[in-house]
Amino acid sequence: MTLKSSKFLVTIAILVTTAGPSLAQVKIGVISSSTGPTALVGISQKNTVPLLPTKIGNLSVEYFFRDDSSDSTNTVTEVKKLISEQNIDALIGPSGSPNAMGVIQFIAEAGVPMLAPVGTAAVVLPMTEQKKWVFKTTQNDDIIARALVEHMVKAKVRTLGFIALNDPYGENWGKVFADLAAKNDIKIVASERFLRTDTSVTAQGLKILAMNPDAVLVAAAGGPTVLPHVTLVDLGYKGQIYQTHGAALPDFLKLGGKKVEGAILAASLMLVLPEIADSNPSKKMATDYIAAYEKINGSKPATFGANVFDAGLLLQKAVPIAAQKARPGTAEFRAGLRDALEQTKELVATQGVYNMSPADHSGFDDRGRVLIVVKNGAWKLLK
Repeated sequence: MTLKSSKFLVTIAILVTTAGPSLAQVKIGVISSSTGPTALVGISQKNTVPLLPTKIGNLSVEYFFRDDSSDSTNTVTEVKKLISEQNIDALIGPSGSPNAMGVIQFIAEAGVPMLAPVGTAAVVLPMTEQKKWVFKTTQNDDIIARALVEHMVKAKVRTLGFIALNDPYGENWGKVFADLAAKNDIKIVASERFLRTDTSVTAQGLKILAMNPDAVLVAAAGGPTVLPHVTLVDLGYKGQIYQTHGAALPDFLKLGGKKVEGAILAASLMLVLPEIADSNPSKKMATDYIAAYEKINGSKPATFGANVFDAGLLLQKAVPIAAQKARPGTAEFRAGLRDALEQTKELVATQGVYNMSPADHSGFDDRGRVLIVVKNGAWKLLK
């Protein structure tokens, strides 16, 4: 080899070495239920994807979107493809609690962090070797439940009817709420379940009505939040009806109309931003997100979309830390990303402030919710 060709090869090596990091690409899979029974949750999540960061530090970010049609089997199929065919570094999604529970095994085996914008805390609690790869971008059930129970105690609710989805979301709410109710001398006199695809819950409503509870709690997410509420009103129930943060979407008001008037829920400050103090650290973040979403979609987002946006904020914080240890596309990078997400501290997002730890992969505290009432067909801060 001549001295000239040797110098040429050295020059090429230097160029590859210095250019490498700037050319590295982070691959993120995104799965939502933008069609099917969970579409009222998934559509705003799909529409939020264009707002996610396409560059983090000196790394470009590519997103691979998939619609699972609200079907858990499809979710598993798409997750496996994203892992094997796209070699994703992280997964955002899916929309539904059952869908998320069904893929934990696979993302754990692949060592891919999953940022799950779902309702049930069962995806992260109790913590296990598999669940350590899951980070939940929504408020845990206990944070929401505590706010509702505090209101019930003040309102002197002593008996309660409970109706929930027959899925992981409803199951976990049943456990969390039963414990809190017992501690506060609230007796659950009726406990009913229904399916996301049900078109009638009259039988369940009649059973609740027969017990004449002081109040009723509906534990569902997306469109199914409306059916039990409206059914109870149509059957003549006059007591207070509570909802979880799963009802925090514009379509709850649109589909429920006057029949959901007076509903009380604990949910994101996004629903009542004009009434939130400017000193709240999340107000500006939420305001900017809503404006950006409205600009490209022509409508305001449901809070479920913000859960995906917040996943992007978490990645913005964690990716540079992981990149110090390894290149994207490697098992070492994904492990570093998981570790960095777990160390998130005081990250201001659209719906609260994240503080993750090995024991807490949701990270929200009471700053992540406010009490809200439906008044004159709109969300109002309950004072």
